[in-house]
Amino acid sequence: MTDVRITHIGGPTALIEVGPWRLLTDPTFDPPGHKYFFGWGTSSHKVAGPAVLAADLPPIDAVLLTHDHHGDNLDVAGRALLPSAGVVVTTPSGAGRLGGGARGLAPWETMRLEAAGRPSIEIIATPGRHGPPLSHPIIGDVTGFALKWDGQQHGVLWISGDTVLYRGVRQVPDRLRVGTVLLHLGGVRFPMTGPVRYTMTARQGVELCRLLRPHTAIPVHYEGWAHFRQGREAIEHDLASAPEDIRHRFRWLPLGTRSEVTV
Repeated sequence: MTDVRITHIGGPTALIEVGPWRLLTDPTFDPPGHKYFFGWGTSSHKVAGPAVLAADLPPIDAVLLTHDHHGDNLDVAGRALLPSAGVVVTTPSGAGRLGGGARGLAPWETMRLEAAGRPSIEIIATPGRHGPPLSHPIIGDVTGFALKWDGQQHGVLWISGDTVLYRGVRQVPDRLRVGTVLLHLGGVRFPMTGPVRYTMTARQGVELCRLLRPHTAIPVHYEGWAHFRQGREAIEHDLASAPEDIRHRFRWLPLGTRSEVTV
């Protein structure tokens, strides 16, 4: 299986269809207007709704949840659909909070999705740090996910998760050959913490792609919430000054459109 279908639903949320498998990343399906509190005086509000409603999704075999404790990655409507998914894969601490059979993976731990008559998919947890050095005790655990199956042409499909570019993320190209990456960008920051960033900026995304050399880099997590400080226009501005070899790897998926991607 080299061709997959990816539907960018909005923010970090994407439906990934690999053969008969249906995987959903970071479910966020609330309508716009909601306000979310992230702790330590930080908050944001949703400015755009999902391009696909939760009620219109096909049956979901697995939810890949980079973290459960921020509303811009798991909101009220997203949380409500978790019980209907075959399995929820997240951080060990998140699995403890969610219960219900959620599966927690520490960085570089793996599990397999298996079912009779279907090719198996290996899920590999990858490191993430959702902010500056020493922020983990305040912000909590996050993870990324690499998906590996037989027949991939270019390498694994990797979801970076909400992370900055740091030593742990730089391990990924040393340990995995990445064919397609869903890059969580947005350059998240809050007024009370000044210039500190909590997710990658476009320039960090370019630097990461210089290390990864993926066949395709797909930006996600850049629109829909007020605390995303780099939208598509700002990302494209920074991409314009990147080397051509990096620029041509980036691909924007139309929101709500089922798009074929060669992995």
